[in-house]
Amino acid sequence: MPRGARLDAPGSLHHVMVRGVERTAIVFDDEDRLDFLNRIGKAAEKTGTVIYAWAQMNNHAHLLLRSGSAGLPTFMRKVLTGYSVSFNKRHHRTGHLFQNRYKSILCEEEPYFIKLVSYIHLNPLRAGLVTSLEELERYPWSGHAAIMGMGEHAWQDTEYVLQQFGRTIGSARKAYVEFVRDQIQLGRQPELTGGGLVRSAGGWSEVLSMRQRGERQFSDERILGSGEFAEEVLGEVGDAQKEMMPMQLRRADAHGMLERECAEKGLSVEALQAGSRNREYSSLRRELAGKFVIEMGLSHADVARMLGISRAGVSMLVRR
Repeated sequence: MPRGARLDAPGSLHHVMVRGVERTAIVFDDEDRLDFLNRIGKAAEKTGTVIYAWAQMNNHAHLLLRSGSAGLPTFMRKVLTGYSVSFNKRHHRTGHLFQNRYKSILCEEEPYFIKLVSYIHLNPLRAGLVTSLEELERYPWSGHAAIMGMGEHAWQDTEYVLQQFGRTIGSARKAYVEFVRDQIQLGRQPELTGGGLVRSAGGWSEVLSMRQRGERQFSDERILGSGEFAEEVLGEVGDAQKEMMPMQLRRADAHGMLERECAEKGLSVEALQAGSRNREYSSLRRELAGKFVIEMGLSHADVARMLGISRAGVSMLVRR
């Protein structure tokens, strides 16, 4: 399925994610990390881009930014192209470093801004690169340290972030840390890394609830925000396209549910999809088949592949 054009305008808030090609490392050492940060700073200054949050991981990076007059694509091209050339030269390699297309989600500021700041800055903790929030305050490869006054980057707008939490720096930092600590308990929050109605509403259960209430919501996988926000962004795009919930997201959510259910029940996804007839696997198939077909709108063929049974088997489970 062809990818939609990027949504951007000066002043738009974006959550940007870049990954190494085939999930390979994009940094090998601190020299690489510094080079990447310096290029972000220089590109931000030249393009009028404002950076609010960022995190460098070994094979990917996150940015929360507001695009400037030059636009998001220009900013990202300056960062990624220059860094790729420098990285390849330093490490005597050839070929692409990043996936061909970085991911950008245009975000509604309220209520997502502070959630995204926290989500991005907590990446090193979730990945085990640091072991505590206190250690994260001293970790130099995430914007959290700068917000806490433990480092400084001229291109990172910590003042605007802190203004969302309090009137004085001290009270704002205290409230910010309390908020981040609360957010740790929420886990990975997949809705913050993708757009579309399912993500913005908080999952398929809420989407179904809205349908039952007769509520109509516009959506687009490139947008994280309310239906009203999506409608405003999309402007003259046809209603059918706005309302479409991409099948790719449905399948991804279903796979996520399958993996969680197997993990919670101590079962193997591989064994389930290989057709195991063990009673626990059969019970889980019965539980998920109806959800996937009736609630999430997946085809019988999709569900058959996911559950390790035939399409006729899916039909039988759904009828039950």
